[in-house]
Amino acid sequence: MNGGPHPLLGCFLEACEGRFPPVDGQVTVMPALPGGLECSVAFTGHAVVATSLPAQCVRHAGPDGFGGSLTPDFLRHLAGARGWIGVIDVTLAARGTGGPPRLQQLRGQEEHPRVLHARELRREVRVYGDERGLITLAQGLAGRLELGIELHRPEGREQGRGRSLLIDALALVPQGQPVFAAVSPGNARSLRSFLAAGFVPLGSEVIIRPDREGTVVPLPEGTRASEGAPSAALPQ
Repeated sequence: MNGGPHPLLGCFLEACEGRFPPVDGQVTVMPALPGGLECSVAFTGHAVVATSLPAQCVRHAGPDGFGGSLTPDFLRHLAGARGWIGVIDVTLAARGTGGPPRLQQLRGQEEHPRVLHARELRREVRVYGDERGLITLAQGLAGRLELGIELHRPEGREQGRGRSLLIDALALVPQGQPVFAAVSPGNARSLRSFLAAGFVPLGSEVIIRPDREGTVVPLPEGTRASEGAPSAALPQ
């Protein structure tokens, strides 16, 4: 892949406009992400897998667009025996509201768990916040603008703090620009806050850091080893 945007970014941006992949049960295979990361993304009735594995090896494992791209066995196939598999997150999107910034950029937060997590998977991480909590804005999956949140007192009695902090965070993004978030569906409190702040679900995703050393990746019968080089996006 050249130095241009990763093709998965186009899928996310198209989904923000209401233009989703076809509901055909198929899987689109794309090149691996920068930084040694890979992923499996599920939209309604269609999946996108970004990996350094050959497309034949991906499809030989039997994924589909109806949830089969997120099964434990398939994710382990992508990751290899010793690879890291992230959690399954809901993919959310909203649009920036622009205007005067309501949150200050914070310095000296490099050791905060939310910031450490963001830096492990994202680039150009910026930190904002106030007495309610922290917001991270960064270049995330496939180069999309990605937002994360951490409340200082998640068990506090004050209602709506997460929602209000997210609404203020959207003012940090130019008006109309898409901004994304990945939220575990089990984190219902956080998910409700994102939905209340105007985010909408697009699909689901898992990030993978593969380690296939010592793993035998089966090739379909009749496939030559020379066919294993990764290529551009290969829709099934």
